[in-house]
Amino acid sequence: MAARSKARKRAFQILFESDQRGSAVTAVLADWIRHARTDERQPPVGEYTMQLVEGYAEHADRIDELIATYAVGWTLDRMPAVDRNLLRLGAYELIWEDAVPDAVVIDEAVQLAKEFSTDESPTFVNGLLGRLKELKPTLKRA
Repeated sequence: MAARSKARKRAFQILFESDQRGSAVTAVLADWIRHARTDERQPPVGEYTMQLVEGYAEHADRIDELIATYAVGWTLDRMPAVDRNLLRLGAYELIWEDAVPDAVVIDEAVQLAKEFSTDESPTFVNGLLGRLKELKPTLKRA
C-alpha cells in the first residue's frame, strides 16, 4: 500500500475514533502519537496523517456544513459513522489539499468505503465527493 494511502487510512481511523468517543479529533491524534512512541509495535503517526487530521480539525464546521448541504436525504447523524468520517476526510482533502488530484482523493475514499462500510457506501461516498468536486470552484474555502 502506498504511503499516502496508509496515511489516509490512519487519518480515517483517527477521525472515526474521535467520532465514536465524542472526543476532539486533535486529542485522539495526540493519543495515537503518544501510543506510537510508547509501544514499539505501533508504527509512528506519519506527517501526512497529521496534516490530514489537523486540516480536517481546522475546517470541521465548514466540512460538516458542506456534507449536510449536499447529502440529499441524509443528515450527518443518520449517516453510518464510517461514511460520515470518510466524507469528512475526503471533503477536506478534495477542497483544501490542492497538491492531490481530485480523482485520487475520490478513488481512495471509495476504496476505504469498500473496505470498511456497507455495500451501498462506495456509491454514496463517490456520488457526494463527486458533487463536491463539481462545486469545488464555487465553494468558499473560509
